[in-house]
Amino acid sequence: MTQSFPVLPLRDIVVFPQMIVPLFVGRDKSVAALESAMAADKQIFLVSQLDPAEDDPDRDALYDMGVIATVLQLLKLPDGTVRVLVEGQRRAALQAIRGEGKHLVADVELVDVDEPEGAEVAALMRSVVEQFENYSKLNKKLPAETAVQLGQIEEPSRLGDAVAGNINIKVSDKQALLAELNAVRRLEMVFAFMEGELGVLQVEKRIRSRVKRQMEKTQREYYLNEQLKAIQRELGNEGEEGEGDELAELSRKIAKTKLSKEARTKATSELKKLKAMAPMSAEATVSRNYLDVLLGLPWGKKSKVKKDIQQAQAILDEDHYGLEKVKDRIVEYLAVQARTNKLKGPILCLVGPPGVGKTSLGRSIAKATGREFVRQSLGGVRDEAEIRGHRRTYIGSLPGKIVSNLRKAGTSNPLFLLDEIDKLGQDFRGDPASALLEVLDPEQNSRFQDHYLEIDYDLSDVMFVTTANTMDMPQPLLDRMEIIRLEGYTEDEKVEIAIRHLIPKQIESHGLKEGELTFTEEGLRALIRHYTREAGVRTLEREIAKVARKALRQILEGKAEKIALTSDNVADFAGVRRFRHGVSEEEDQIGAVTGLAWTEVGGELLTIEAVTVPGKGQIKTTGKLGEVMQESVQAAFSFVKARSPSYGVKPSIFGRKDIHVHLPEGAVPKDGPSAGVGMVTAIISTLTAIPVRRDVAMTGEVTLRGRVLAIGGLKEKLLAALRGGIKTVLIPQENEKDLVEIPATIRDGLEIVPVAHVDEVLRRALAAPVEPIDWSEADELAAVPQPDLGEVPLRH
Repeated sequence: MTQSFPVLPLRDIVVFPQMIVPLFVGRDKSVAALESAMAADKQIFLVSQLDPAEDDPDRDALYDMGVIATVLQLLKLPDGTVRVLVEGQRRAALQAIRGEGKHLVADVELVDVDEPEGAEVAALMRSVVEQFENYSKLNKKLPAETAVQLGQIEEPSRLGDAVAGNINIKVSDKQALLAELNAVRRLEMVFAFMEGELGVLQVEKRIRSRVKRQMEKTQREYYLNEQLKAIQRELGNEGEEGEGDELAELSRKIAKTKLSKEARTKATSELKKLKAMAPMSAEATVSRNYLDVLLGLPWGKKSKVKKDIQQAQAILDEDHYGLEKVKDRIVEYLAVQARTNKLKGPILCLVGPPGVGKTSLGRSIAKATGREFVRQSLGGVRDEAEIRGHRRTYIGSLPGKIVSNLRKAGTSNPLFLLDEIDKLGQDFRGDPASALLEVLDPEQNSRFQDHYLEIDYDLSDVMFVTTANTMDMPQPLLDRMEIIRLEGYTEDEKVEIAIRHLIPKQIESHGLKEGELTFTEEGLRALIRHYTREAGVRTLEREIAKVARKALRQILEGKAEKIALTSDNVADFAGVRRFRHGVSEEEDQIGAVTGLAWTEVGGELLTIEAVTVPGKGQIKTTGKLGEVMQESVQAAFSFVKARSPSYGVKPSIFGRKDIHVHLPEGAVPKDGPSAGVGMVTAIISTLTAIPVRRDVAMTGEVTLRGRVLAIGGLKEKLLAALRGGIKTVLIPQENEKDLVEIPATIRDGLEIVPVAHVDEVLRRALAAPVEPIDWSEADELAAVPQPDLGEVPLRH
């Protein structure tokens, strides 16, 4: 049966049957509808809007199910709105809406709801009531008596409506409950909605409890701090600040520290801000940490630099054997400082293979100059902030390593060792090598600015020493440093270092008593020759430690009281020999040449092999050669082709034979042009079948004209030759000037022959002289034009 009622569209609320709700009405049509209802039987149709923002809803903007309600009270407010109290009566389905005067009228059809019975319904009702009790305990907005009132309701449909009206869920979910005519199904839906709301309310309760505890803790700490300050003031002179007052302590530090004008202004400003802040606030912690860093720097504190040149030389000689060039540079620096009393700290870069004492030398320089020693390893550093620090806007910001280490040193003129500077990384966080440009420039570092401090700090009194294994660094960084090369040690130097430093250190660290373990010089040399092949002494120290361990075990087991390491028993302690010492080949071989190579860990012997195979005059290279070395092989082959008759090689052989050049240890990459003379010698040896002398090694770049050009790493290459038992080394004549810097022990142990042309190399390296071809007698060569050799004379 269809009936008509004035309609009141509702925003953000759903009214259920038996539910009394106050409403505020402001729209003209809604007010008119209420007045029409009051004039009649006080019955009005309440229905919710789909969109609460809609001011003039039509049929499509309203839900299908609403409630017939009775207007209990109506009160007009001064602002024109109407406060009305309504009570829902029964459900009604909206059929149509039409305008009637100033308000809307709805044609509705009343809907009846069944009231099911039975044990299952009773159990469900009891569960809903219990669940609502739990819900009401967590939801503080519900009155305590609401749960009691709901427990007295006996009709399932009315219970479902009452619970739905009191729980806090979305309008669309409440409308779904209103539209559900099955009372059991409605109770189940209400139970499910309460289950979800209970989970949310429990989380809210936990959050509230946690926040409350934190606030209580903060308030308690604040209260206790205030009490503590009051007690401290009472213990001191009344009216004056106590000794424990942190702000007073900071103020005294600022007054006592010899800050720069800029730093004092900054510190005073930060202290003023700190006084205005709450003591336990995050901003106060940031300001306090900043003042701690700023006042912890060694403003105006300097250690007394030693100026006694003889004493400094003695300290350097005591700590390190050899390394004369570095020692001379340090003593020269001290001499200048002794005379002038002021010298901007020099920036030295010690470049050399691992284990030659670069890092320990930095410590010795600090000891000799009387400076505090600070070391910072730069290996793997990829973030610019590691050098310059983080800006204070970031949480957990810290000053850079430069400032941090100066605080640790406690003086403004320490020796700062930047270790492994060639291992700096670079990624999206910045380039730390570029950040070091300012630090390592004596003209700029007097006004070094850390991002954290935001003020200038003078680094000009700091003596920076850097270490690196290679020169593989950005050019601007290299330009700011004075490069000092540390080459590898000779065998005699290693023996001396072992006797002076390594053996006493290992005997002490292993708990051996004096005289229990001794090393003869022959035994030590055997250990160096057959168990180590390195530029430094790290492996040697490990081998000595190995001998010490085995010796200690034998002594503790009672097998011996004293042990002496000799060349005869070295294998019992160090194991099987790892390296051969002496000439690598037992006899002179055809096409096998000993070359010399430079690596990051020192010099190495490099075997170059060549053979001829049937072919069409091509050259093949193997051994993982780099592009430069492959071009060097091509140049050597072209030179041999051009000069072949002069070396007794018939040009026709190149039409029948291929040359294969191989460098053993094929897994190791090799590159560089300095093996050129070795390539030429190996190719001519295999073509002429003349063996190459096994005790000769050579190095040098070769040109197409046969000239031998200069190479680098001469000392390391000569050391490798000496270690390998080579007797004669052929070097480019242009490198003869570098022999002055080669230690006398190397020069005396080798016959070093400077050469300017390939002909000189062949005269020394080949076991027999080459016989040139007589052009007038060689019929097969008649059609071959004699090569144009330019100004280079033929040497036989």
